Amino acid sequence: MIDTIINYAEKIQKVLDSIHFGLIAEVVINIIILAVLFKVVDIFENNLKKKFSENKSSQVIKFIPILTRLLKFIIFFILIAALLQNHGYSISSLIAGFGITGLAVGFAANATIANIFGSIAVFTDKAYEVGDYIKIGTMEGTVEDINLRSTKIRTLDNALTIIPNSNIANGDIVNVTRAHKRRIFETVGVTYDTSDEKLHRAIEIIEEILSKNSEIYGDYVVYLDTLADSSINIKINAYVKTNNYVKYLKIKEQVLLEVIRRFREDGIDFAFPSRTLYMAK
Repeated sequence: MIDTIINYAEKIQKVLDSIHFGLIAEVVINIIILAVLFKVVDIFENNLKKKFSENKSSQVIKFIPILTRLLKFIIFFILIAALLQNHGYSISSLIAGFGITGLAVGFAANATIANIFGSIAVFTDKAYEVGDYIKIGTMEGTVEDINLRSTKIRTLDNALTIIPNSNIANGDIVNVTRAHKRRIFETVGVTYDTSDEKLHRAIEIIEEILSKNSEIYGDYVVYLDTLADSSINIKINAYVKTNNYVKYLKIKEQVLLEVIRRFREDGIDFAFPSRTLYMAK
């Protein structure tokens, strides 16, 4: 009986000897440190979200979770590396392994990374926000959504177009919504048989129309521009007191309709493409 008890005691002793209490204590301490640091990062994330929400920077908030996750990964990696270093493992080989893996992942996710950096460029420059009317190359429309990969634009024909942010960041962006005024730059062509008096009258009519329109700035210019193939061209350069695209179109329509009406009243003929053929006898 005593021998059996001794045998059990020796086995328990061997088990206790095989357990690395120091390692367990280090792991527990590292877990506690990790939990505390993660909690600090979470508090920092909440404070950032609150700050940007107050500043109405809704698009920047989308990047905060990514930054905090990256920060947590760095903290986790440093603690694991320190623990392994204390127990004789080579950290350089571990870092090299992560470098090779990161390189492979980088090649595989090249487009995704480019889009993320494109998103950062868009948000940093504050190029546009949801609801803005923008032009990107030949594409134009209203921004409906901005995420980490792409921007969704509702075009004038009501089609939803999704453009990768990497393409947007490398292109020219025109934010029409942020324009303080919009330009009317039109050409009115009259026929070559229009008399000198009527030419002067045509310019006066357009100037009268612009001056009486309360939605047009007073720095407009109306001038005789070119002698084209089949018309004498009068140029209109004026600015509308709005950045709303639909309102701008209606004001421009009012101006042109009034020009047409007044020209017809005064017998001023609009030109159209024409050719004169001379026949030799």
